[in-house]
Amino acid sequence: MLDGNSRQNLATFCQTWADPEVHRLMDECLDKNMIDKDEYPQTAEIEARCVRMLADLWNSPETADAMGCSTTGSSEAAMLGGLAMKWRWREKRRAMNKSADRPNLVCGPVQVCWHKFARYFDVELREIPMEKDRLIMSPEEAVARCDENTIGVAATLGVTFTCQYEPVEAVCRALDALHADSGLDIPVHVDAASGGFLAPFVDPDLVWDFRLPRVKSINASGHKFGLAPLGVGWVVWREARDLPEELIFRVNYLGGDMPTFALNFSRPGGQIISQYYNFLRLGREGYARLHGACYETAAYLGREIGRMDIFNVIYDGRGGIPAVTWSLAEGATPGCTLYDLSDRLRGRGWQAPAYSMPANRQDMVVMRALIRHGTSRDLADMLVADLRRCLDYFAKNPVLNPLGRREAGGYSHT
Repeated sequence: MLDGNSRQNLATFCQTWADPEVHRLMDECLDKNMIDKDEYPQTAEIEARCVRMLADLWNSPETADAMGCSTTGSSEAAMLGGLAMKWRWREKRRAMNKSADRPNLVCGPVQVCWHKFARYFDVELREIPMEKDRLIMSPEEAVARCDENTIGVAATLGVTFTCQYEPVEAVCRALDALHADSGLDIPVHVDAASGGFLAPFVDPDLVWDFRLPRVKSINASGHKFGLAPLGVGWVVWREARDLPEELIFRVNYLGGDMPTFALNFSRPGGQIISQYYNFLRLGREGYARLHGACYETAAYLGREIGRMDIFNVIYDGRGGIPAVTWSLAEGATPGCTLYDLSDRLRGRGWQAPAYSMPANRQDMVVMRALIRHGTSRDLADMLVADLRRCLDYFAKNPVLNPLGRREAGGYSHT
């Protein structure tokens, strides 16, 4: 009862609205354990169908025999992709009689799951810092950090901090050139937690997936722009050989011989069933229409925020996921910080996060609004009106500390 209204949560990337049919499917699947494929063979078949459909969506060369699985979310899926890269690198090093005790992973500004992967699985994370106006990975910066111990490059299709897509195709080209010059053959994993369910429908000509031979694995979050309920992610490998056999476990104590590759074991089947329902009900055209409406709302919100002179729109919903990020314009004096504004908006029910950027742009503080299915144009109008209302309040009641400086509150975003 005391929680916030999830429909007004503009911080989360996760889906907060579902069809009535999805609620019914979740109820009917409450007792299905996804890991027990012998007891629930039809649920297992639906999971396999989803994997094949995603492999086709992402242009895999082995759609019919696609290697992949569902997970509890894109974070687990990303870690599985990272583990496969580490194992393949280690096998290659041992075959060359070289040391395999100092693996590293190159990435742009990433969310916490990649920091967890690096710490939990003993991999050096070479995270490219932001510099001036470059807020995402660039091909030059990625290649500069690669060496013989690099297990792979993780490119993000929808960076958490700015919502932009990183240039996957350009990074692959740069790695192709590195391979030709030095012999270093470094694979790419695409963290498409958000973009994996957006780009194929809304921007199908964008080349980021298995059309690039260097892309060996992709993860995505079904419960984000895949429109499934919370608790499902996906990882797909380009070819079966890209997932080392040593990482697959086989158990028979649940009945039957079942291969499993996951960090979790028992987990609910309803989210996978709901994902399949969305695939069948919406199809490519339906996903394109729903996400297209989200992009239109994001573009509208970006224009309206841009008309407020005190803001500088950093990302307007084009070239990434449907969202808007903005900062205070240089020299603006609204009588508050963005932290204050974020806190004030909570009084109107909105959760619009304010946060500082990672290294080397900790000096930049931004606000962000995610536009998901269920965030309508009417809600966008309400947000704009409430932003103006809050700014009017701070113009009349500026937030100052005894030294005359603006106070900066806190906002924890995970």
